[in-house]
Amino acid sequence: MYYATSDLHGYPLSDFKRLLDSVGFGDDDTLYVLGDVIDGGDGGVGLLRWMMDQPNVELILGNHEAMLLSCDFIFDEITDAAIDALDESRIGALSDWMANGAEPTLRALRRLGQENPEALADLLDYLRDAPLYAIVETEANGFVLVHAGLSGFQPGKRLRAYGADDLLWRGPEADERYFDDAITVVGHVPTDKFGCPGRMFRTPTWIDIDTGAGLGRAPMLLCLDTLTPHYMPELRE
Repeated sequence: MYYATSDLHGYPLSDFKRLLDSVGFGDDDTLYVLGDVIDGGDGGVGLLRWMMDQPNVELILGNHEAMLLSCDFIFDEITDAAIDALDESRIGALSDWMANGAEPTLRALRRLGQENPEALADLLDYLRDAPLYAIVETEANGFVLVHAGLSGFQPGKRLRAYGADDLLWRGPEADERYFDDAITVVGHVPTDKFGCPGRMFRTPTWIDIDTGAGLGRAPMLLCLDTLTPHYMPELRE
């Protein structure tokens, strides 16, 4: 089975594993995480390190991971050259990330860098290698998996023609249409916006699965094979 989740924002790893256990997630299944694992809760670094060790878990980059990468200079050794390179652009990038909840992630990364510098370097490389989207085919449907949406969508436009900002920062409006021959699955914007707090929101051409973990709720899993939403066991209706 193929599953997707999004916007974990530092959700406790033990609780997330319980959600996976509730659907019987195993070695023959694949999970796509549509970005924004970090910045919230305990920072999400433990979640990322667990994901790195799972051959059947695939990360798609989110805007919060992109903000982290735009600030990777803060993990460099402090030298005169590094200080000279700290220009207005870098300071602005760090200010933007801090304004978007970076503090717990920075604390966790600082600890990791002190305890295991190689593990920190591996984690940053893992994020740098994360794709901006994935295409998945099941027996019933084709899917485009992306963090936020397809800004400036045109039906004939190739996915690789979209820039990072098009895919990471702007979610669709409720009446917006994407591909007619594939279902686009997004996160980024909590489904509160569409009157479905804590539940997925589905339109004819796209599905939003950000159920608000960044707002203190629980994430969900969407089974792509059956289009069945799965919520934390205590939240099932």
